[in-house]
Amino acid sequence: MASKTSLLGAAGEHYVMCQLLRLGFIPGLPPVGVPTVDIVATDESGERSCAIQVKARRALGRDGGWHMQKKHETATGARLFYCFVDFGKSVADPPPTFVVPSAVVATVISEAHEKWRTTPGKRGQQRKDSDFRRFLPDYSRVLGTKSAYAAGWLEPYRDAWHLLQLGSAVVPLPR
Repeated sequence: MASKTSLLGAAGEHYVMCQLLRLGFIPGLPPVGVPTVDIVATDESGERSCAIQVKARRALGRDGGWHMQKKHETATGARLFYCFVDFGKSVADPPPTFVVPSAVVATVISEAHEKWRTTPGKRGQQRKDSDFRRFLPDYSRVLGTKSAYAAGWLEPYRDAWHLLQLGSAVVPLPR
């Protein structure tokens, strides 16, 4: 029997593939076990292609973020994107999807994790490093309210499917 997590992941992948088909891309699933790519997409002529990693979430937890790992700090490529799907609380609402270039994701989670790791814990203790990371719509609690990654920083990437159609994924980081 499939776990709820694997079903949620499959739902995210199929939702993203549906959107790609609507945009004229031809999406496909790579073989099981490919570590950084969930979907490969090309246009009809094969001139535009991209690789996509899908992260899906439901409205659980407090931070509104997605699970990530240390490996995502270095998984970058000019045509590698992440699609962060937020299924929210109700199936009646269309899920917002944040289409983010991999270089942006790597930079943000790396900076946020380093800040978290070097900031003392609640009792003043040194934090223990781990492979666990979070991709958040608001890093104010970790980086401060004046951070470029405070509330609203992710909004330019909301349903930004057009980024997949560009010749490259060169999108400036917020500062």
